[in-house]
Amino acid sequence: MYATQALTHLVPLAEELDKNKVTPGVLGFIVFAALAVGVWLLMKSMNRHMGKVDFEESPEETDAAGAAEVVGSAKRK
Repeated sequence: MYATQALTHLVPLAEELDKNKVTPGVLGFIVFAALAVGVWLLMKSMNRHMGKVDFEESPEETDAAGAAEVVGSAKRK
């Protein structure tokens, strides 16, 4: 079946719909509400996990030996 033939069969179905009354309906609302609740729960969980993070950056201690290793490893590449 060609695409034009398929479209000719669907045209009468499209004419039955009132263009001013087409809405997402109840199913669209339920899907949107479920997505909103899911995002809210994920954000709540992320905030809880980020609150548990205890990160304190300590300054790097560089000495002569450490600097020599860094320079030596850079030359090997």
